[in-house]
Amino acid sequence: NQNQNQNQNQNQNQNQNQNQNQNQKQFIPAASGGVRVTELPPYVHHRNSVFYNVYPPDRRNRITARPPPGTGYGTRFFHNGLPDLVPDPYYIQAASYIHRVQMYALRCAAEENCLSRSAYHPSVSDLDYRVLLRFPQRVKNQGTADFLPTKPRHEWEWHSCHQHFHSMEAFSNYDLLDVSSGQKVAEGHKASFCLEDTSCDPGTRRRFACTAHTQGLGPGCYDTYHANIDCQWIDITDVPPGNYILKVTVNPSQLVQESDFSNNEVRCDIRYTGSYVQTRNCRITV
Repeated sequence: NQNQNQNQNQNQNQNQNQNQNQNQKQFIPAASGGVRVTELPPYVHHRNSVFYNVYPPDRRNRITARPPPGTGYGTRFFHNGLPDLVPDPYYIQAASYIHRVQMYALRCAAEENCLSRSAYHPSVSDLDYRVLLRFPQRVKNQGTADFLPTKPRHEWEWHSCHQHFHSMEAFSNYDLLDVSSGQKVAEGHKASFCLEDTSCDPGTRRRFACTAHTQGLGPGCYDTYHANIDCQWIDITDVPPGNYILKVTVNPSQLVQESDFSNNEVRCDIRYTGSYVQTRNCRITV
């Protein structure tokens, strides 16, 4: 009886080892060099990973093949046609507000030239206040190709304060105009950001992240900047109360080719009382 029990235990161990070997990674030879069956890690939401939200939680295994050469980063499926950036006017109108901040809290923003010229005068101290017109921005790529930075990766600028790379010198321009003359009353701010797929339409997967390796905006995806992040504002410290026009332009230099440049600008009617701001009638202007 003891010998029979030992034999049964040995058979069970052998079956377990065989099952483990079957569950491990396998390599299947093929004419093109082979296809590897890989076991994916658990589904994890991680904003700084280019693979976040790529694999549904119910798919444990996926057959992946070596991509063809010359496809570029993130452009394997969307390299035909042109991108088309469209800012969301209602997103800006819904959450614009006035924020008063002391200079000591704006050091990173000052390094990136996000303040008006008067903020850099030697007489300005860390305890002085700046008046900021804050507003969010959401830009959609409704084209058929990826919107990619013009600069190669080795020319991207590292900003140590914000701990990320900027892949474009000017992704958006923010201007405050006089309602009567159309002249600038606040210095135009060229906002340079790291580009990523913050969210996408249903059925579209996010592929670009704000990292040193992959930046861009895929078709059907949105790049969103909330109003509380650094440099998402216009410094209006020197602007008197009155009626103005807020102008937001994406891809202002048109360095990246698009299928339609006529939908890149949003204008909003601004009423500034000196204490608060009313934002109305935000619309895309042609």
